[in-house]
Amino acid sequence: MLTPSRFTAVPLFAAAPLVAAPLFAAVTTLLSGLFAVLAMVGLHLGSGTLGEAQTLTEIFTVVVVAALALLINRVVRRSGERLASARVIAETAQRAVLPTPPERIAGLQVAARYEAAQADAFIGGDLFAVQDTPYGVRLVVGDVRGKGMGAVEAVAVVIGAFREAAEQESSLEGVAQRLERALAREGTRRDGLDAFEGFTTAVLAEIPRGEAVVRVVDRGHPEPLMLYADGGAELLEQAEPTLPLGMADLGTWPDRAYEVPYPAGATLLLYTDGLSEARDAEGVFYDPVARLAGRLFPGPDAVLDALVTDVWRHTGGGATDDLALLAVTRPTAGQPERRRTIPVVP
Repeated sequence: MLTPSRFTAVPLFAAAPLVAAPLFAAVTTLLSGLFAVLAMVGLHLGSGTLGEAQTLTEIFTVVVVAALALLINRVVRRSGERLASARVIAETAQRAVLPTPPERIAGLQVAARYEAAQADAFIGGDLFAVQDTPYGVRLVVGDVRGKGMGAVEAVAVVIGAFREAAEQESSLEGVAQRLERALAREGTRRDGLDAFEGFTTAVLAEIPRGEAVVRVVDRGHPEPLMLYADGGAELLEQAEPTLPLGMADLGTWPDRAYEVPYPAGATLLLYTDGLSEARDAEGVFYDPVARLAGRLFPGPDAVLDALVTDVWRHTGGGATDDLALLAVTRPTAGQPERRRTIPVVP
């Protein structure tokens, strides 16, 4: 209103509906365009230039831009609806492939968590499963090589093979061999690089009934962590390194379970390398033993909540890999004790 009539503000009036289009509803976008047109008409009426050809061209320009803004709004809304639908499908698929285990299994307290590195990405190559079997409670946590639907298919194969083998195999070593054969069959039907370089790191654990021990078979996966009731933390390292599942062609080594005391009040923590390889801005890796030592937790859920929060702080919210966590706590029954790892020779 204060500028001379030869100056025009048409770019600003045209920008109003364009700004509203991706941010607001269609009605708001329409009103923004309508008010922009009315404002221009009012200004030119006040200055007496409404009938000029340049003025009519400017008004027509704003009308056309407002119409384009409505079209953009519709496209954005449809894309948002499709994305929301894809999210629902992804969440449903994840629950089907990685169902949340019960909070209590055979007297043990259980908690699991899956944290995707990318926002709104619900499915990846990390996996976990818990199975109550005639031989005790058996667990697996693993990480499939690769990303995308190929990794998801391999996750489904590993989980399915684990649930079947956990019920039928009398030893944890037998379960590991069944997973090996299942991945070998899966590799023969896959094309490209995955047919030759597909593998899965995994750690399997068995908690026998009536025994305060846990047996572990580690196939190239980060070692489990035992959190004791007195605040101590210890990596359950095996004596000899082993190859991941799906790499039997490179060599054959017999699986050997190692046995670790599992006292009352202790929490067994299994995780993927999204935890141990999480780095801060200076490239320092996250050390779960150092970060959890000396801390007391009322249960497995509290352990996972603290871990997720601590990793987020360590990385500044910029994790680069998915994170699967599985924590199992043996209920307190007397004063816990600390003991060293005892190898088991099958």
